[in-house]
Amino acid sequence: MVKAEVPDMSSLGQPVSLTKAAAATWNRLRRSFVPRSPYRIGDAVVGDDPFKGRREGVVVFLQGTSVGVDTAHGVFFYDHRQLRQLD
Repeated sequence: MVKAEVPDMSSLGQPVSLTKAAAATWNRLRRSFVPRSPYRIGDAVVGDDPFKGRREGVVVFLQGTSVGVDTAHGVFFYDHRQLRQLD
């Protein structure tokens, strides 16, 4: 007889349903193919945009491919392709 629950060792033996385990695996696999920014919060970057100009700052916000850069003139939002690491 096949059981529909698999024991989960990381949560002190609480049973986890097979559908929840499969859903978690599927979401983890699907998230690996989503575009994301290569920068991390706290990285020093230079943003170059023809409309906003060139700004140096620190990454303070990440959401998908959008990056918020805190500069001396405020926070500016760039696409990650418009940024590069500050030397």
